[in-house]
Amino acid sequence: MSMLNKRKVLVIHGPNLNLLGERETGIYGKDTIDNINAEIMHKAQELGLECEIYQSNSEGDIIDRLHSARGDFDGVVINAGAYTHYSIAIRDAIAAIKIPCVEVHMSNVYAREEFRRHSVIAPVCAGSIVGFGKNSYILALNGLKDLL
Repeated sequence: MSMLNKRKVLVIHGPNLNLLGERETGIYGKDTIDNINAEIMHKAQELGLECEIYQSNSEGDIIDRLHSARGDFDGVVINAGAYTHYSIAIRDAIAAIKIPCVEVHMSNVYAREEFRRHSVIAPVCAGSIVGFGKNSYILALNGLKDLL
């Protein structure tokens, strides 16, 4: 498949995910964000996807990145972190860009604190994958490829 025919996907890591590998390793594992990103890029290549990865702790920066994805990307994998549970602004940005988004969480949010069990972004995403650690991203890429 030539580069011209490759589908482009954007992977967005939200707040605190830059601390993977040292943050709550019992929940999120010991892999660093760099290791996880390398696995994401490898899987994207295997699937014939062109992939860009972005991380921000800032709600506004995530919204700006989603907006700029319009016209440049065919799909988005997003782990919005804690913003998942209350950011109507990120929810509205996902709805506005009109490209398929897959919500990802490394932990099983339904087995954690009550406030984590509600996602304001899920209704505007094509699907959600939770609880498979770093493999949640890999499953999301597979699902997104099938949607595209």
